[in-house]
Amino acid sequence: MTTPYFEIDESLLQLARQAETQCGPVFARIDEVSHHNSQKVLRAFSDQRISESHLSGTTGYGYGDRGREALEAVYAQVFGCEDALVRHHFASGTHAIAVALFGLLRPGDHMLSVTGLPYDTLLPVIGLDKGDKGSLRDFGIRYSQVDLTSEGSIDMEKVLCSLEGVQMVYLQRSRGYSLRESISISQMEILFAQIREVRKDILIVVDNCYGEFVEKREPTQVGADLIIGSLIKNPGGGLAETGAYIAGRADLVELCACRLTSPATGKEIGATLGQNKSMIQGFFMAPHTVAQALKTAVFAACLLDKLGYAVDPAWDAHRTDIIQAVGLYTPEKLVAFCKGIQQGAPIDSFVSPEPWDMPGYHDQVIMAAGAFNMGASIELSADAPLRPPYAVWLQGGLTYESGRIGILLAVQNLLREK
Repeated sequence: MTTPYFEIDESLLQLARQAETQCGPVFARIDEVSHHNSQKVLRAFSDQRISESHLSGTTGYGYGDRGREALEAVYAQVFGCEDALVRHHFASGTHAIAVALFGLLRPGDHMLSVTGLPYDTLLPVIGLDKGDKGSLRDFGIRYSQVDLTSEGSIDMEKVLCSLEGVQMVYLQRSRGYSLRESISISQMEILFAQIREVRKDILIVVDNCYGEFVEKREPTQVGADLIIGSLIKNPGGGLAETGAYIAGRADLVELCACRLTSPATGKEIGATLGQNKSMIQGFFMAPHTVAQALKTAVFAACLLDKLGYAVDPAWDAHRTDIIQAVGLYTPEKLVAFCKGIQQGAPIDSFVSPEPWDMPGYHDQVIMAAGAFNMGASIELSADAPLRPPYAVWLQGGLTYESGRIGILLAVQNLLREK
């Protein structure tokens, strides 16, 4: 396959063709999961009788918004749980997680993270820096964590020994800005079953960001009480313009809704302001879009592995999220790679990303994301904090064809960096 519209070295194109041939069996596995999840979504659309009338929005208080209520029913069916809160009012995935934590935890409660330190933007929410204002710590909510083992897996023995006095077990599915493995559904199923043997009353909450539709099941189908994710990642399918979701047990979803809006009004209000169509259509597209992002990640891993760079996960590994980490070793190569990704973007390809002091992060962060929806990481993007080991975290790709070009431009830029 040539690229008549982009100047890419022939030697790199030849290596890319070899990588694609090698990735064929993995691509086939991705397609099989996409077929399964697409049928699951289509069945839910049919069962919930989604109609053209659901695509319009409401204003004001948003009482009786049929589209909003139907979409939440679709989410609940697809994720195999009782209820869901799907709103464009969530500003980010971190916002939705914060709503859930404040909605469920009470002063004196104890939250236990079983996947070590959470993602950077959640640290101020928890209050791990004593100066953080309005944090869980401010409300007298205790936090502790069980670090992953040296192999990067959940330390199940230590988790089971740490449950006394804990009200919530918190698990982050994806790797975040770390080089650990993401947590698979099968790992969660084993962990949750063992936790229930010790404490049937404990709440299990999963940050599901980047993981939706990567496997055939979701955490709520293997014992999680609540899952949370962003609509400008996997479940928005590249069409949702903003927002997030919380899904799980109906009583817990209602507590979260009362935190998002107010007690008594809960899920009953929230005008959709014309956002229903993009959120509904985006969820319909999500299994296919996630497959495109996964193929882009697998291709990138295979190509960069051939060039001697450390990739995690490996190109042929079982995946449970869309993130691909690549060790680039120096800040200069990190910046060069991100600039190449930006050059392959459909929006703002002429922009040159630079590291900056991004709110919620302790280190400068560089982000390459020429996206139709700003910051949407289901669209091809690459980002990283400027700190050792100078790895980049790559994700997204609305189509494999465009994602492939973005990867080639990034790799070419990387190879030209001395």
